[in-house]
Amino acid sequence: MTDAAAVERARALLAENPVLDGHNDLPWALREKVGYDLERCDIAQDQSARLHTDLARLRAGGVGGQFWSVYVKAEYQGDKAVSATLEQIDCVHNLIARYPDELQLARTADEVEAARAGGRIASLLGAEGGHSINCSLATLRALHQLGVRYMTLTHNDNVPWADSATDEPAANGLTAFGVEVVREMNRMGMLVDLSHVAPSTMRDALRASRAPVIFSHSSSREVCDHPRNIPDDVLAALAANGGVAMATFVPKFVLPAAVEWTKAAEDALRERGFDPLATSSEAKAVLQAYEEANPKPVATVPTVADHLDHMREVAGVDHIGIGGDYDGVAFTPEGLEDVASYPNLIAELLERGWSETDLGKLTWRNAVRVLRDAEAVARDLQRTEGPSIATIEQLDGAGA
Repeated sequence: MTDAAAVERARALLAENPVLDGHNDLPWALREKVGYDLERCDIAQDQSARLHTDLARLRAGGVGGQFWSVYVKAEYQGDKAVSATLEQIDCVHNLIARYPDELQLARTADEVEAARAGGRIASLLGAEGGHSINCSLATLRALHQLGVRYMTLTHNDNVPWADSATDEPAANGLTAFGVEVVREMNRMGMLVDLSHVAPSTMRDALRASRAPVIFSHSSSREVCDHPRNIPDDVLAALAANGGVAMATFVPKFVLPAAVEWTKAAEDALRERGFDPLATSSEAKAVLQAYEEANPKPVATVPTVADHLDHMREVAGVDHIGIGGDYDGVAFTPEGLEDVASYPNLIAELLERGWSETDLGKLTWRNAVRVLRDAEAVARDLQRTEGPSIATIEQLDGAGA
């Protein structure tokens, strides 16, 4: 572990350049645990017994901005996926309204900066998975109007127009309609998020996009060979694109020894009738029992720092960020247990010789810049392009 002096130095740095984190699944956790009843889960109180996130720990962690994921399960399809996404969005808006002295809705880079200047945590929305739009560009625009500022093109399963990293290849990247989705996102100013997508989809999206892309919560495939991570050629392409790769903390994505252990643990969950992504107390009990019999490999702060070292070397310091994925996973690294833990990571990087300037880019400035750049591209495109009314049937064929 890093020493106390380094942690205090990290806290001082975060006071000047707070974390703008790319991905937190609190809304889905609130859906599963309390059915969105915020009276039953008041994040103004200590929620450490059941969540990674509450307001006090966000403050302790130096978080100045958060993309709240409005994720819905990939098994939700069609109108069910759309309505569940709207429920997730409603949850975030209700959280912001409930805690107006702590949280502030942010739709633009200027609003992010204004929230920080006012002492509030800038709250942005990110949709996780293209199934949320049900192959409808009008639905995509409606999500943007409700404040969604990125969409992850897929989750764990393919969508009809894009391949996921963890599904069998079908489109071999993006279809023609998938390219149109990317271009319409560029026109609106919605960030294209390439976490969860197959490398073929990453490369197609980079070719198609007129604006910077992001990875809201992905780490380096070279450091840990998991399909959810980013190959070096894609990291290297971010400089020309202007995008940002936000390293995640998920042990099964960052620690090679955890990959096989996680597969076996997920099989144990399936055998008991649970989704591998379940975070209920019952699912956690199954995982705890499995872990007692099969101790899990432990990721640590240096594990994540190794990814950031490599990502900085390949992509450049202007193209990296942080996306913890808190409240979306059952396990977190030692030293990065919850949203109060960001100072431990910054302290580790300080001890590795990262400059305060570079760390300010990592935590805050790169994420704000990519938002601002996407907005500038959108303003230019809207001078010459109207909303796309293309359909998947028109672009990919009648059977799409």
